[in-house]
Amino acid sequence: MKNKTMICLASVLLFLSLNTVAQKTAPVLPGAYQTAQYLPLLKNKRVGLFTNHTATVGKKHLIDTLLASGIQIQKVFTPEHGLRGTADAGEKTKDGIDEATGVKIVSLYGKKYGPSEADLMDVDVLLFDIQDVGTRFYTYISSLQYYMEAAWANNKPLVILDRPNPNGHYVDGPVLEKPFSSFVGKKQIPTVYGMTIGEYAKMLVGEKWLTAPADSNINKTASPLQFTVIACKNYDHKSMYTFNIAPSPNLPDMNAIYWYPTTCLIEGSVMSEGRGTAHAFAHIGHPSIKGKSFSFIPGPITGAMSSKLYGQTCYGWDLSNQQAPNKIDLDLIIEMYQAFPEKDSFFIEPKSKLATDYFFNKLAGNAVLMEQLKSGQSAGTIRASWQPGLTAFKQMRKKYLLYTDFE
Repeated sequence: MKNKTMICLASVLLFLSLNTVAQKTAPVLPGAYQTAQYLPLLKNKRVGLFTNHTATVGKKHLIDTLLASGIQIQKVFTPEHGLRGTADAGEKTKDGIDEATGVKIVSLYGKKYGPSEADLMDVDVLLFDIQDVGTRFYTYISSLQYYMEAAWANNKPLVILDRPNPNGHYVDGPVLEKPFSSFVGKKQIPTVYGMTIGEYAKMLVGEKWLTAPADSNINKTASPLQFTVIACKNYDHKSMYTFNIAPSPNLPDMNAIYWYPTTCLIEGSVMSEGRGTAHAFAHIGHPSIKGKSFSFIPGPITGAMSSKLYGQTCYGWDLSNQQAPNKIDLDLIIEMYQAFPEKDSFFIEPKSKLATDYFFNKLAGNAVLMEQLKSGQSAGTIRASWQPGLTAFKQMRKKYLLYTDFE
């Protein structure tokens, strides 16, 4: 009897152990995989889909998944870089027809940022699915806001298929100040905000950050946006989620995505951020940098046909094999600024010379960081200046989380 009891106990322990391992290794499944939850919301409806090449379900694109399920895709709305993700950063894209499926494409990164009333007249429900990277200046969340505002203004229900945030395991950076709002940062959130697309959508609604067009017919008080978030499975904010599809041409791999919250600031300087190389945002440099043995020569490639310093030998930093910290690397930014010999020309100066027009300040979300770098403040001092804003944001953020937090 004793032996049977021991065998039974051992079996139970083995089962629990295997179950625990299975739970720990269960794959993270984005919202698009939860077809049973959202296909009924789309059935017999004319669907307007906002997406690009990153919206996959297994090895198939979401468009193919929907069409195979009998869903009528009326049109596809596309963000910066286009449906296939090959257009240059900042390159205006055009309307067209998807050659693979024959579906109509409406660009939301050309003449307009959001669907017009005419675009939505023959649409019953809106769908949103895209892989974000979790930084304020990555433009997909600005597109999300315009898309949600169009849904609200035209009284169209919206379904958001959530995807994990690869930089969702921390929050860092200065909180944007309103005068510096632009398409590379619209709302008062920090550089790294630690939320998925679905969670951020909840914040846009909950904080009343959406703006309906003045000429819309909706009752802005009595007609809240109708939206549903289809959550990811097996994901939380401690997850180091990885994927093998470049979300845009100049974020070719996870290393670049992890460095991006830091090195994107270099876009506001005269230094090369590595566009035109195989390691954009991981190769940083300038012809005038001294004492650096690493060099690279940027040049035209798909997704980066034009940028700074093409054809010139740049000396500087190779981050392609270095692990990014779970914070913005202020010491690195300070080092890069200090290494530049002509500091008065480090930041790209706008014609207006207004603080709000400096691209560096639009990326930073304020004019303070530039002045802190110029005055030689330490990383610790700069980081301390961010803390009140970060503390307040983290408290607000908690109200909208769909997944277990990292702290």
